[in-house]
Amino acid sequence: MTLDHTHIEFYRKNGYLIVTDVLDADRLSRCRACIDGIAAEAASANQGDERFDLESGHSLDAPRIFRINAPDRFYPEFRELVSDPVITGILEPLIGSNIRLNASKLNMKPPRNGAPVEWHQDWAFYPHTNQDLLAVGVLLDDMDEENGPLLVVPGSHKGPIYDHHIDGIFSGAIDRTKCDIDFASAVPLVAKAGSVTVHHVRMIHGSGPNLSRRGRRLFLMEFAAADAWPLMGLSADFDEYNARIVAGSSTLVPRMEAVPVRVPVPDDPDRQCETVYQYHRALKNRYFEWPD
Repeated sequence: MTLDHTHIEFYRKNGYLIVTDVLDADRLSRCRACIDGIAAEAASANQGDERFDLESGHSLDAPRIFRINAPDRFYPEFRELVSDPVITGILEPLIGSNIRLNASKLNMKPPRNGAPVEWHQDWAFYPHTNQDLLAVGVLLDDMDEENGPLLVVPGSHKGPIYDHHIDGIFSGAIDRTKCDIDFASAVPLVAKAGSVTVHHVRMIHGSGPNLSRRGRRLFLMEFAAADAWPLMGLSADFDEYNARIVAGSSTLVPRMEAVPVRVPVPDDPDRQCETVYQYHRALKNRYFEWPD
């Protein structure tokens, strides 16, 4: 899988991309079967753990599993995908041939009660020495305007880094009442299962609730050029950090760029919310309508 000049120019201008027909039916089936197994195990859990997050109201009769954390660490179906040429072939024209996986997660939006994610920029969470970072989303279900698709504000990757603090505490969301963003200009990234979305690390994005009868499962991978080093320090030991290289090789020479940064601190030591969904639900000036 490679991108042509039209794809690359579109991404540079708009900060996002949709690539169709990346995963075949067999690959989709294996990923879905893996998720079904995880969900069956999580359904009987009383609380989340390092592998999955549960929303409030979760029960065996009404399971509410909203995120599977780092599936590439625990499940071969997703471990193989992060370094597969079908993915790295899309990445290389955009961030170069030396690529590191920063993190992965599988966001689940169950039918009728899939929670939204408020507007934010990924760069606010993990600024680096340069901005050759992006997120890749693998659609494991059809994503349309009814089941809570990703929404992006085209061109916003070239704009400012907005404040993601509420009352001086890093919240991971933009206060809609204190910014000049034209959220009405947002574009839904709708496509069939097996497609891939790409968005720049500075892109303003979010997603509404899933109020449809269909689930929406999206495998998200955060990638960086190998010479983009985290300004907040390594989140793992050096051997593990280098083990995240999925294409090319690592380097000890970070590439420095004059990029705008807001440091994602301080955290609230008294915060009771366990997941980003719970914390966004508790925000005072939410943008999206949240299901009960």
